[in-house]
Amino acid sequence: MKNRLKDALSPYLTQHAENPVDWHAWGPEAFDRAAESDKPIFLSIGYSTCHWCHVMAHESFADPEVAELMNETFICIKVDREERPDIDQVYMTVCQMLTGSGGWPLTILMTPDKKPFYAATYIPKKSRFGRPGLMDLVPQVKRMWENNRQSLLQSADQLMASVQQFSEPGAQSPLSGSVLDSAYEILETAFDEKYGGFGGAPKFPTPHNLMFLLRYWNRTGIQKSLHMVKQTLINMRRGGIYDQLGYGFHRYATDKKWQVPHFEKMLYDQALISMVYAEAFQATGEPLFIRTVNEIYQYVLSELTSAQGAFFSAEDADSDGMEGGFYLWRTDEIQQAFSKEDSDRLIKYFNLESNGNYRDEVSADNSQYNILYMADIKSDPSGDANYGLVSDDSPLGALLQKLCELRSTRKRPFRDEKILVDWNGLMIASLAKSARSGNRSDLAAAAAKAAKFILTQMKHPDGGLFHVFLNGRLSARATLNDYAFMVWGLLELYEATFDLFYLESALDLNRYMIDHFEDTANGGFFPTDHRAEKLLLRNKEIYDGAVPSGNSVALMNLIRIFKITADPNLEDVIEKSLDFFAGDIVRYPASHAMFLSAYDFILGPSCEIVVTGRRDDADIDTLLNTIFSVYLPNSVVLFHDIRDNSRRLRQYCSLIENMKAIDNSATVYICSNFTCEQPETDPLQLKKRLESIRTHNVRNRHAPK
Repeated sequence: MKNRLKDALSPYLTQHAENPVDWHAWGPEAFDRAAESDKPIFLSIGYSTCHWCHVMAHESFADPEVAELMNETFICIKVDREERPDIDQVYMTVCQMLTGSGGWPLTILMTPDKKPFYAATYIPKKSRFGRPGLMDLVPQVKRMWENNRQSLLQSADQLMASVQQFSEPGAQSPLSGSVLDSAYEILETAFDEKYGGFGGAPKFPTPHNLMFLLRYWNRTGIQKSLHMVKQTLINMRRGGIYDQLGYGFHRYATDKKWQVPHFEKMLYDQALISMVYAEAFQATGEPLFIRTVNEIYQYVLSELTSAQGAFFSAEDADSDGMEGGFYLWRTDEIQQAFSKEDSDRLIKYFNLESNGNYRDEVSADNSQYNILYMADIKSDPSGDANYGLVSDDSPLGALLQKLCELRSTRKRPFRDEKILVDWNGLMIASLAKSARSGNRSDLAAAAAKAAKFILTQMKHPDGGLFHVFLNGRLSARATLNDYAFMVWGLLELYEATFDLFYLESALDLNRYMIDHFEDTANGGFFPTDHRAEKLLLRNKEIYDGAVPSGNSVALMNLIRIFKITADPNLEDVIEKSLDFFAGDIVRYPASHAMFLSAYDFILGPSCEIVVTGRRDDADIDTLLNTIFSVYLPNSVVLFHDIRDNSRRLRQYCSLIENMKAIDNSATVYICSNFTCEQPETDPLQLKKRLESIRTHNVRNRHAPK
């Protein structure tokens, strides 16, 4: 028998359609039934590729004994946090307030009017290790609801008051360049000198932190800032968090060495991590970094790309009921498939152990299985410029290819084929950035194909966007993250192609975002459209989590668009956003790395670079390749085609009005705050001028304390 979730759009919900739990989707029917039956609500939030969501589902939600208790006590609601990030944000805030931490699966017990009184993440079936199990918790809640309800309602009201107070902005503090120093000092203190990354286990890639550190190095010239980025990226690429055979990054590492991952692969991780590797390559020229970028794209384009060109959400952590089953190896498997000499080489290269180097996360017992990762490295691993990695055409590289082919005979993990606007926006941005810095027209084409799908197939009748597409069905209004991340992708795609369609689309979506999400009274942007469902909270997020906050990305977009258009109305939006969030930024600077990257752009110096000439002129590509070879994060690049009789670009950018192609040759104008220097036509001189801008910036920007 299937329950009410059988017709849901979300793969996460349909995964629970055969549970004996009488699940409802989020909606009026569930809350009306809770009120009519006088029952509290059991809200379970997760996502389709989450390992511990699967554990709780198999252990409890598929169990008739647990289901009978839950159905008797609660109205049970399932929510896919990827389909409804607005609901997840509200109740994750509650969980963090109550427990001091969060994660998925997220479990919330609440009244029929949506007021929570209990929060947890994974709950086992039976109580163990001091953690209450559902078999004990559910009867206890039932007794309290029937006999001591007033206490639960009072707890819910007190919690809501605390959450409301927590969600209000703190006392305002003026921003200054010193906040960048504070963030750097916090990250430096938390930096793991041996393995890279920040803090101990678990360890997350946090690419937005690394992007900030690259900009801080660019601003100050402090080499330690660049060192932290390089050490982290090198260790991540060599660790078990990276799929050494099929490429792409797993979600995070459960240990400090990047060796033991949670195995789900998320689209947003591939997008953001590839972006920081690409920026690091531009800043350092390190071959390992661009190799990693290309490998990630190889994975995304082969395994996470739909026939229409848009990008799927994720691949599961589990395969055939086992976490990491697709990625783990026993030594006897390798010994049977390879000669003794070759198997010994592979076992040594990937640190495999006969009793397994992968241990059960709860019991720490040996599993007999191995994760593929490379040995611990020091600052100068193996004295090798490739950091121990081998080329495909080497003898060991050929063995890795054979091992990958052997793995391909296994059943791949489940793929969540939801197409989400925000995550697609991030992937479009990453591909477009790499397309121009690596002179890869194929990457630009892939980004353009995805953008076309989003802008045509996910268009809302009111001119905005839907959030979710799956199997021809659309769901949920787009959120702030959808608009902010998609505008980011379109701006990057414009600079990769100089097709004005992408710039115009970015301007249109940005305008829509301001009209429907801006807090015009106080500044900043709400996470949902003004017309969206009213939830308990509508607080404006600025904290960077697994992805940068929508407000931070929106701020960066606004700055870039202002540099293009000089629209004075945008200055007011930018200033109000800075003022509103300043207090939180000053108190917790390292938690807002993306916002600080935008603030670094505001502090300047920054530049507007205009290339003018005929787009089919070969000299144009030479000049563009020169521009994009230099790490200048605080810049915008425009192309002015002198044959643009329709004056399309002039409609948005008055800066180009008098820019001519000198002697009909491709010409570059470098401007700062809309004041331009003498034009340049020679690529070598242009390179010197751009490099001098970067080094000049280091000498003259805000110096650290």
